[in-house]
Amino acid sequence: MNQALLDKIQSEQFRKDDAKFGVGDSVRVHTKVVEGDKERIQIFAGVVIGKRGRGLNETFTVRRISYGEGVERIFPIHSPRVDKIEVERTGSVRRAKLTYLRKRIGKGATLVKEKEAVSAVAK
Repeated sequence: MNQALLDKIQSEQFRKDDAKFGVGDSVRVHTKVVEGDKERIQIFAGVVIGKRGRGLNETFTVRRISYGEGVERIFPIHSPRVDKIEVERTGSVRRAKLTYLRKRIGKGATLVKEKEAVSAVAK
């Protein structure tokens, strides 16, 4: 009974527009920022270097290079502060966490191989 009650409460909190993205994708995260009595949308664009958690506790980490310095932010997927998540580019990666990008400098720090469209060329 207790689990059923938790599931009902959690189902109301889930994000309605399900954002389909994975590790290695370049995304733009639109977050709501409150400054005094005004609210505005701030965009954080970068590469998803990891996802973790299940259900309401699911989070993802976005990394970008800002003025030559690496900046990472962790966003809860189902947070009401996250307005929307746009996928700019899908990446092709072979692992679940891209922590090796932290050691890279310059273009190599943001470069993740882009997914290629599968061509049906049969010879």
